[in-house]
Amino acid sequence: MGIPEKGSARPLYAGFYNEKMLMEGIFAPVTTPFYPDERIYFRKIEANMARYSRSLLAGMVVLGSTGEAVLLDDAETRDVLRSAAEATSPEKVLIAGVGRESVKATVELAEAAAQFQYDAVLVRPPSYYAGQITAAAVLHYFRSVADRSPLPVVLYNIPKFVPYQIPVEVIAELAHHPNIIGVKDSSGSVERIRETVAVTQNAPRRTVPVTQVFEAVTGRMLAPRTDASTSFVSAGDLAGGVAVATAPPAAPVKTRERTRTREVGFQVLTGSERSIFASLGAGASGAIVAFAAFAPQACQEIYIAWKDHDLGLAEEKQQRILAAGSRIVGGLGLAGIKYACDFNGYYGGHPRAPLLPLAAEEKAEVECLLGEVRN
Repeated sequence: MGIPEKGSARPLYAGFYNEKMLMEGIFAPVTTPFYPDERIYFRKIEANMARYSRSLLAGMVVLGSTGEAVLLDDAETRDVLRSAAEATSPEKVLIAGVGRESVKATVELAEAAAQFQYDAVLVRPPSYYAGQITAAAVLHYFRSVADRSPLPVVLYNIPKFVPYQIPVEVIAELAHHPNIIGVKDSSGSVERIRETVAVTQNAPRRTVPVTQVFEAVTGRMLAPRTDASTSFVSAGDLAGGVAVATAPPAAPVKTRERTRTREVGFQVLTGSERSIFASLGAGASGAIVAFAAFAPQACQEIYIAWKDHDLGLAEEKQQRILAAGSRIVGGLGLAGIKYACDFNGYYGGHPRAPLLPLAAEEKAEVECLLGEVRN
């Protein structure tokens, strides 16, 4: 299986093309709240994103598995992406889940995410024709998406939900594509994280802009913006049919960000909250974990202790969330995650049918597990 020469694949919208994005730290895959009649509750999305923006999270993933992406149609997907982006601080990295069964549909959502100024897209393998999804087909799918995506692509290995695990050797080949910058691996295997880090060591390195304290610089930090006093009509208002008068747009103001640069290679992130500490030790650059949707501080404490080389404290912080992570995320699933959000002051609500909400005894169990893991 040959690897295309760097630069041989030209994205459809070269003007948006940006392979420079640091993926380091803890990212929260956020939920999608619904009204009781299952309409999307945009105001709660906005409230959640505003609160995450005040945390120490590196960024947020919108419409990953935790966001019930597969239960939304494409129009709803665009509305959620827009609403979340409007409410998020420019300093937070924004990643859009855009995986669809066809290259065409995936690229169309990647284009929408670029319009809303996301920083990267998260793309899972197609799964419906699982019996025909060979290594060659997966290579073709991801390369085709990356060739045409206006945003950098993060591969998404999620064998719990997709009956195909991206082989490590396929990731090694894809790591050489100029528009594929990393992988989220939700297999739960630390050894697989270690192996992925090892086989992608020779992938091309990129010079990325970072802040004065070596955190990611997003496109929204550098883009022209209107004055903060300018109001906008939220996606929630539009969906609800509310007419809102807004002031005329102010003249654009250029954000002046003083930046440095860093070199990074192919970036590997774990998708398992139960192995954040071990995965960092195996070479992962960070984690995208559902636990961070309802307890971002607890996950951040593991990462900060590890960065400070206090390995004993990092392991202690990891042990603190093991039981809750195993039961809420691993056992109760999406309904458990959304109720944990409600309990910890975020908006979760009920999942969309056919998924069922928690029973009363399960809610009590979540409350007990999170008694000392509040945020």
